[in-house]
Amino acid sequence: MSTTESTPEVITDESAEGAPQRPWRDRKRYLWPLATVMPAMPFLGAGLSAATGWAGWWWVGPMILFVVLPALDLIFGATDDNPPESERERLEADRYYRWVTYLFLPIQYASLVFCCWVWATWDLPWHADLGLALTMGVVSGVAINTAHELGHKREDVERWLSKIALASSAYGHFYVEHNRGHHVRVATPEDPASSRLGEGFWTFLPRTVWGSLRSSWHLENKRRSKGRHTALDHEILVAWAMTVVLFVTLVAVFGWVVLPWLVLQAVVGFSLLEVVNYLEHYGLKRAKRDDGRYERTDPRHSWNADHTVSNLLLYQLQRHSDHHANPLRRYQTLRHFEESPQLPSGYGSMIVVALFPPIWRAMMDRKVLAHYDGDVTLANIHPRKRERYLTRYART
Repeated sequence: MSTTESTPEVITDESAEGAPQRPWRDRKRYLWPLATVMPAMPFLGAGLSAATGWAGWWWVGPMILFVVLPALDLIFGATDDNPPESERERLEADRYYRWVTYLFLPIQYASLVFCCWVWATWDLPWHADLGLALTMGVVSGVAINTAHELGHKREDVERWLSKIALASSAYGHFYVEHNRGHHVRVATPEDPASSRLGEGFWTFLPRTVWGSLRSSWHLENKRRSKGRHTALDHEILVAWAMTVVLFVTLVAVFGWVVLPWLVLQAVVGFSLLEVVNYLEHYGLKRAKRDDGRYERTDPRHSWNADHTVSNLLLYQLQRHSDHHANPLRRYQTLRHFEESPQLPSGYGSMIVVALFPPIWRAMMDRKVLAHYDGDVTLANIHPRKRERYLTRYART
């Protein structure tokens, strides 16, 4: 691995007058590879099951995401520390951080092949096979996050790696819709990936899946209408073809028995992405300017979660406000902003809450209202709930 070296800025510790000066260092530098634990979860489940004889370990993916990760977030808490802006160029030029994301992909695909081998050749009870499918689904869902990090970059190799990471979840159109659709329309009623105040997750899910698919197709056709193109450079068709080739190859090698599990893990994977989308912009809305256009996206338009452990494992996805305000920033330089609204906990906990809409609304509606200083008219309200919310939270 090569790194670009430059002389780090000398940062003064201002907590004590006359204290010695020291160069700034990324204290999490050698913790970022912990993100590779996530794609290795099927191997972990197999090892623990073999060691203990308990088939429940095949469910290790949901266990880690929804139990272990929230517990670690509770133990280690959140951090609002930011790298100095003067260090951004040096950090983003350091290729070590890029290789941390690249390493995710070979482990992801090794896990997928391993899962197919287990489904095809091991005599597991049905609930163990189901657990393995859900575990692989978590891997594919987290892989979409890796694709998200890679897909925003200008380098061709990273963009191609992003498409490869998306193939296992059959969600290749995300590459088009997220970059050219969601980032343009985020926190507006027109964005299918921005959830609305009062909208439950199970209502949001079909709206965002269908809306994002339709939007991505429209955006890609619009791009292609501006020049001469062939089917080989249709970004959505190429991405879907990668999934077809992947699944056909796996079925050819391991048999038809693996196909239902492949489909199930893909559905779990992209559903995991969409529940994260649900968390990230719930009820938030960009105001319109006098000319009728929306104001520029800034840190007020995304929910943040500064929890240390989950940010290490998710390439700081939870510092979502800075990502939307500055989409080209790499994960190691994303910042906390005081004006960003904060989720009560990390994504692992909040995903579980989102699956139960009454609990979610009881927890989050008041936070949306507080973010807008009690003026509910500033929020992105679900149209079917608009009159109810305006009546309930009317200002007197």
